[in-house]
Amino acid sequence: MEKVLQKESNIKKIKENMLAFCAMLGLMPLNIFYVALNNSKREVHSLITSIDNAIPFVKIFIIPYVAWYGFIFFTMAYLCFKDKITYFQTLISYGMGLISSFITFYFFQTTVPRPELAGNGLLTYMVQIIYSADQPYNCFPSIHVLTSHLMVKGIMACSARNWKNCLVVCSTAVLIIISTLFIKQHVLLDVVFGIIYAELIFRLSQIIYKKVFNSQV
Repeated sequence: MEKVLQKESNIKKIKENMLAFCAMLGLMPLNIFYVALNNSKREVHSLITSIDNAIPFVKIFIIPYVAWYGFIFFTMAYLCFKDKITYFQTLISYGMGLISSFITFYFFQTTVPRPELAGNGLLTYMVQIIYSADQPYNCFPSIHVLTSHLMVKGIMACSARNWKNCLVVCSTAVLIIISTLFIKQHVLLDVVFGIIYAELIFRLSQIIYKKVFNSQV
């Protein structure tokens, strides 16, 4: 009887975790706004500096750049199954980060000049795909940077954190962040303000979560 009850409890817990994780799907419709704003119909600004001009184009960094998709998925999954409070705080932060970025794109659109691609290798092909799928706008702040930094904030706040998962998440986030510069998707100010947005938004999400759910943060 005890084994049956334990099995039912485990099944119930898995269902609850899956339902909580599916809450991420609520963010998908926001991508419509990214696509709608990713153009030069409004005044476009350039934030490129001499430092950005000195940073070379290094196509191998396309690997951590595209790894961002899996990085977000697996980090959020870990938080969901290990610490629901931190998961929902991070999820709220993610949504707020996207919305605040879209508002910024609307009122302050920026662009980044892209290099001419040479060669026919796999890395060049991967960069071509990214360039073709994503117009060179919606740069400030960098969503790759903002969301990667949110994963760092989430894992550091997680009650189940340990030095290994913190090291993996933090090192992966750093690689993704610098990759945005080396494949010329973003400039330095996009990165700096992506981190600033993430810091402010994560703190705000903790306050919101505590007030709405009356939870201890």
